[in-house]
Amino acid sequence: MTRFLIKTAVNGIIVVACLWLFTNATWTSAILTALGLTVIAYLIGDQLILRATNNVTATIADAVIAAIYLWAVARWMNWPLSFGELIITVALLGVAEFVYHRFLGIYDHNRIKKEPGK
Repeated sequence: MTRFLIKTAVNGIIVVACLWLFTNATWTSAILTALGLTVIAYLIGDQLILRATNNVTATIADAVIAAIYLWAVARWMNWPLSFGELIITVALLGVAEFVYHRFLGIYDHNRIKKEPGK
């Protein structure tokens, strides 16, 4: 649960700030959009792809998921999110996801080393 909360905070800060800055999204719609993205990215990117592959692959998958999701929500909500603004948001999310995945890898590695009998 802690991992999901960390991802929610990181994604939330970036997505809400970018949507608020780049579009006419309300705080509520930006927060709900960030939560939706976090759930999808966590389930697909972190629980499936990261466990089966590596950090780079999971980060790229998260970025692609974010791009498609944010583009679709922006069109559905009729937000004026340009391609450049979408790329900026996705790039920021990609950097944050890379660091987040790296943190998880280091944390898991250190936790395994400290377990008795390892």
